[in-house]
Order: sequence, then C-alpha cells, then structure tokens
Amino acid sequence: MKVFLCCAGGMSTSMLANKMKSEAEKRNIDCEIEALSIAEFEQAIKDHDICLLAPQVKYKYDEFKLRANELNKGCELIDMINYGTLRGDNVLNQVLRIYNDL
Repeated sequence: MKVFLCCAGGMSTSMLANKMKSEAEKRNIDCEIEALSIAEFEQAIKDHDICLLAPQVKYKYDEFKLRANELNKGCELIDMINYGTLRGDNVLNQVLRIYNDL
C-alpha cells in the first residue's frame, strides 16, 4: 500500500508521516508513506493508492477527490485534531479503512 499526505509545501505533513510510519512498523503493516506538496498531486496519485489532504489545503479536496475517483484511488481529508496532535495511529487507521474500501 502506498500513501501520500498532501499539504501546501509537503513539509508540515512530514512529521505526521513519520509518526504513521512508526505506527505501521509497530503493527507490522507493509506500507509506504510520504509527504508531498499539492503541486505533486497529479503524478503522485497515479503512483499511490491513497491521498490524504492536510486541513490547510482542504480547498483542493473536491478537485483531488474527483481525480482520485477517476483513477480508483482513495482520497480523504485528515481530521484537524489528528493532524494537529500528530496522531499517526488514528491517521493510519483512516488509511486502513480507506484501503479496505477500495
């Protein structure tokens, strides 16, 4: 499973991505998680299974969700509280739910 977190510059999501990677390792879940900017979305959605959008770029959600649906990929917003508190465990649970629904 390949996941990317998408924010304005790709930097603020890197800490959350690292927390998610640690949680995935603890649970023995095989996945790749990276943080990218919204400018990288079009290429990244082709190469990944799931895109999660940071709260500060939720204005791009409708556009990105439509494109993800066209490609049979998952796309959702990250909950603001989970994002702000770096709850990698909760966001990983979100990823697993999305992946199981694909």
